[in-house]
Amino acid sequence: MKTVMILATVVVAVGLSACTDSSRARREATFSDRPADITCWSYGTQTFQGRSTGKISDREGSISFVDASNGRYTVIDGECRLVYDK
Repeated sequence: MKTVMILATVVVAVGLSACTDSSRARREATFSDRPADITCWSYGTQTFQGRSTGKISDREGSISFVDASNGRYTVIDGECRLVYDK
């Protein structure tokens, strides 16, 4: 019984630390002003590939950012992968 209780405590502690680390990484990436590589798709077809100059706003299925290639404010709807610089 005591072994089960210790094991349960360890599992909960590991689970909570993993959530904290992933939350911290997401917050750090999402709310930073670092540039990111952006690739977007719509219905399986790539619709955009580029880079932001800094912060990307992600709201309700669309992202907005300043495109590094032309300096224009850009809004994209669709499935996008964002890869932030370290």
